[in-house]
Amino acid sequence: MDFNKKLLELRRQARMTQVQTSKRLAARGLGGTQHAISKWESGQTTPDAVHFLALCEIYGVDDIGAAFLGPTHRRKDPFTALNAQGKDRALEYISLLSQDERFAKQKPTAVTRGARTLALYDMPVSAGTGQFLDSTDYEMIEVDDSIPAEANFAVRVSGDSMTPRFVDGQVVYVHLQPSVEDGEYGIFLVDGNVYLKKLALVPKPHLVSLNSAYAPIDISAFDELRVIGRVVL
Repeated sequence: MDFNKKLLELRRQARMTQVQTSKRLAARGLGGTQHAISKWESGQTTPDAVHFLALCEIYGVDDIGAAFLGPTHRRKDPFTALNAQGKDRALEYISLLSQDERFAKQKPTAVTRGARTLALYDMPVSAGTGQFLDSTDYEMIEVDDSIPAEANFAVRVSGDSMTPRFVDGQVVYVHLQPSVEDGEYGIFLVDGNVYLKKLALVPKPHLVSLNSAYAPIDISAFDELRVIGRVVL
């Protein structure tokens, strides 16, 4: 059974509807509309690591490995079913989750100046028309104490829709989290496109460009909106 069909089976075993699952995700501060859950279960898209772990918790999955890899998973390398790109993505999720206090077994230890590194993604986040941030192409950069400790990774801006606050080529630092507050800057995934924008909830949810030449991006109930993280610098 493939990954997406397994998500569908687990939801049904938990005797939950897609609407109920969506409400449970919202109660945890996570986005995830009924439309998004349907796309996860049909194989059109795949939930990110944070949403995947939340779904397992909601559905009462105690042994994730056994549920998705079978009862003999402990005797096998869980990466054997993945290709090279899949392995890189799994390691990327593990690295990001281990830096988040909500998921790390131990709290991150303090680092000395110059000893800390972050992943800088080569594929730019679009500050204009949107580009999908789904690349394993990144470099590890060394940062000092001027970079907020909560930053998990960095991305390079492309475009001019967020000038003068963010300019083309600028490196911004991001904290991995599933939601942001009204008025905060974040990295957003909307129907396959990634944007650096400001979130506004009034009069209805939309993403704001600081450059007046760019119109706001309205978010409807049918759009798949996912918050990748909050910009911290």
